[in-house]
Amino acid sequence: MNHTFLLEPGRWILQGSWLERNQMPINFKGMILVAWNRDNWFTMATKLIFPGDSPHIASQYKGRFDRGERQYTFLLQHGSLGQVEGEGWICPDSIVQRYWVLSDRQRRSGFETLHRISDDSYHLTSGIIAGHFLNSTMEASLERQPNK
Repeated sequence: MNHTFLLEPGRWILQGSWLERNQMPINFKGMILVAWNRDNWFTMATKLIFPGDSPHIASQYKGRFDRGERQYTFLLQHGSLGQVEGEGWICPDSIVQRYWVLSDRQRRSGFETLHRISDDSYHLTSGIIAGHFLNSTMEASLERQPNK
């Protein structure tokens, strides 16, 4: 099964819910932009928008992997976590990413799984861990927007 998310440039709309420890889920909407350059580097910009006065979360990824490979590494500037490093694996039906916050006394890390539903649709599940405890989770649907 070929992936369209991350492996092809595109614009994706996401919506779902964010859940923090001992809190009720918060619905959000957002956007992901994926771009590639000629040297096998990708960039991915994400923005999550929450209702009311809650601040949005913006992130900027930069990563590299060769087209024939199934693993890649990335750097991430995360709106609430700061400087992050990570790795990803391209699996037959999903894309799995693991990351860790650099120079972090809370020992925060996280994971994301993007399960392919179709060429234009994925389901995202993610979590942020602080030390040994799950701190927050997110689940969302991603829909690819047509090229204009």
